[in-house]
Amino acid sequence: MARSEDLAVPPGADPALLTRDLHRAHDEFVASGRAHTGLRSLVIDSWQRSLAGGLDPEGDLPRMGIDLDLLDEIRKEHPLALGMPVIRRLLVESATDAGLLVAVSDAAGQLLWVEGSSGLRSRAEGMHFMAGADWSEASAGTNAPGTALALDRPVQLLGPEHLARQVTPWSCSAAPIHDPDTGAVLGVLDVTGGVEVASPQSLGLVRATVAAVEAELRIARLSPPQTGTGSSIHVTSGWSVPRLEVLGTHGATLHVGAVTSRLSLRHSELLLLLSRASDGLTSAELGLALSDDEQAPVTIRAELSRLRSALGPLELESRPYRLNQVVQSDLEVVREHVRAGRLRSAVAAYRGPVLPASTAPAVEELREDLHLELRSALLAGTDADALLSFADTQHGREDLEVWTRVLQILPFTSPRYAQVEAHVARLDDLYT
Repeated sequence: MARSEDLAVPPGADPALLTRDLHRAHDEFVASGRAHTGLRSLVIDSWQRSLAGGLDPEGDLPRMGIDLDLLDEIRKEHPLALGMPVIRRLLVESATDAGLLVAVSDAAGQLLWVEGSSGLRSRAEGMHFMAGADWSEASAGTNAPGTALALDRPVQLLGPEHLARQVTPWSCSAAPIHDPDTGAVLGVLDVTGGVEVASPQSLGLVRATVAAVEAELRIARLSPPQTGTGSSIHVTSGWSVPRLEVLGTHGATLHVGAVTSRLSLRHSELLLLLSRASDGLTSAELGLALSDDEQAPVTIRAELSRLRSALGPLELESRPYRLNQVVQSDLEVVREHVRAGRLRSAVAAYRGPVLPASTAPAVEELREDLHLELRSALLAGTDADALLSFADTQHGREDLEVWTRVLQILPFTSPRYAQVEAHVARLDDLYT
């Protein structure tokens, strides 16, 4: 019976027989490195990534990534703290009754909350499935939360589809939770338990809960904080970090709390440079960053004075010039995805070059560095879907090297193979 990439147990399949076959395939892979043809490709790919990263399927326990003394503070500061009431209402209450666990991780795969059946929670702690543990693929091998982060998509695993031996008695369904505005991954929602978790209904419930959480986050962002009532909305500091959008736009957009400002190109350049300089910049340093020609300090100071009025609640300090809060740019979001190996998320967040109309030397350098970092990571990887998504964009459409690499790693059975082959031939004729 053909295996679905999304569902661990195909409709009509016997989970017990499937589990037996998967145990055999798991034993064969661990012993010889050979992958059984009956395995799903997402499982094979994840097993191979995990082994390449040095994971020992027979021995390694996931590392503890968070100091437990700091866990409460990290939870309070995390944007998903705002979504926990929704998760508890829609998932945790029923999971507890059903003898299951619900876990929420951050974007790095570190578990922040593990709730549900107390008896099952105690058993799970034996394999370090507990708050503070790192369940990224690099730390825990193939598992639904970690693999969902690696692929930036919902993942469901049945028992022996996990690589680490101590996790093979468990099944799980997980899906990433995204920032509703930027698309950046905030974390993962997971349900863990027995074979019953590897069902279409479980995965559907996880997806529906993720959608509800993302809607709650959007509502909280659009609603100004209320004061003086017992039902005021508390927005954590992790959620209220000012955001600067500079990708694929001629003028940046700044979000500070409920205030959104569209900036001129010059103010966009200044704010981008200041957002990356925690120690501040002098007017002379800003002048050199903005132009090859010497800029009079008085000119820079005048621009900075005008910029202040566009910053809303954000403040610009002087001597040297610095922002009074950390500002996260979408440039940094892409870079974080690339460096964490989340290439599909990186491509999704890369909406275009950094301030494409800017001729400021420092901005041009940032623009080139980000594009090359993303492009190089995609070319060095084997994720055909991520590379093809990049190739389909305006900034990848005429890139012969990118399209040639797509052709090398795209399965022959892909419905787009012939189109990619023809596009490579066209570009080859164009450039030769």
